[in-house]
Amino acid sequence: MKKIAVLGSTGSIGVSTLEIVNAFPERYQIVALTAGSNIDLLLQQIRLFSPRIVSVISDVDVQKLKSQLEGVDVQICSGVTGMISCATASEVDMVVAAVVGAAGLVPTMAAIKAGKDVALANKETLVTAGSLIMAEAKRQKINLLPVDSEHSAIFQSLAGQRREDVRRLILTASGGPFREYSLAQFATVTPADALAHPNWDMGRKISIDSATMMNKGLEVIEAHWLFNFPAAMIDVHVHPESIVHSLVEYQDGAVMAQLGVPDMKTPIAYALAWPERLPLSQKPLDLCGMGQLSFSEPDKVFFPCLQLAYDALASGGTVPAVMNAANEVAVEAFLTNQLSFLKISQVIEKVMYLHRSENLTTVEQALRADLWGRRKAQELISGGVV
Repeated sequence: MKKIAVLGSTGSIGVSTLEIVNAFPERYQIVALTAGSNIDLLLQQIRLFSPRIVSVISDVDVQKLKSQLEGVDVQICSGVTGMISCATASEVDMVVAAVVGAAGLVPTMAAIKAGKDVALANKETLVTAGSLIMAEAKRQKINLLPVDSEHSAIFQSLAGQRREDVRRLILTASGGPFREYSLAQFATVTPADALAHPNWDMGRKISIDSATMMNKGLEVIEAHWLFNFPAAMIDVHVHPESIVHSLVEYQDGAVMAQLGVPDMKTPIAYALAWPERLPLSQKPLDLCGMGQLSFSEPDKVFFPCLQLAYDALASGGTVPAVMNAANEVAVEAFLTNQLSFLKISQVIEKVMYLHRSENLTTVEQALRADLWGRRKAQELISGGVV
């Protein structure tokens, strides 16, 4: 039986992970859970899965949990140290890293250093400190398995093939809700508009990243670190149907693709069971009934965040961490009506321009760059500079 810690158990990936675990109780056991502000859902999860340890954000939430769980044998902790305790619990075999944003970096690195296999759904961990994460994973000889549907598709399409035969990786993107918008329409976009993703059920931050195509930019950086291919060999194709999750093109012209309905349970289950496959009760893919599958080049003029991510990867060092931090702040400002949709990319570009890059050698350095990027982005937004 595989014993699992889920970091971010109340988010969309965490909830789907627990649904899979619940469907296969003979294969999986939940040992640890961490959550953000959704304490009510966490309480339900604790009662259903009986984890040994859980962690929340604040001590106030700790007291709320304790008052609701009298007589329940569970250790309750909080903050970053709490997440680390969950990620490194001695009996844990695999950590599902599903925390949104750069907050996932420290507990994920702690899990790797503790020799835990990681199912990675937190792309920002590799964006902010990819070189450090991959080096530590190699040193500890752990399995780092992608959960993002695009990277799972690449992982599956590379299976059994020689790296030297690869011509390029092709990440697919739905294009979000605004792929056919004009520049004038972009100026009127509201948070409600941006949250209405046509294909995927995602959290608020990831939905906005999809709308700006920053999500795809982050995935380009993640793919670079996961699969060790240069940016020049990583392309993005807009694929509105979200059926082909990504592709690998080989030197002889052959293209391997992974297809499936747009449901995150498939890549989550693949990471949990690898190298096996679980018999999920998913809706089958109806190729005959779906009609046309279309692909197009992304427009980097209308979606500048994608190019900014390529630029950050090219710059290297602490620039990707700063870019990601500025994006997180700008997205939150947009969601709270402090910033227009078009200005999200302007904030990120300005922060990247102002940053003095350093070679990345420690996680602490990545965290400092992250903090600098957040402060500078907030300063620009509050001062009305962009």
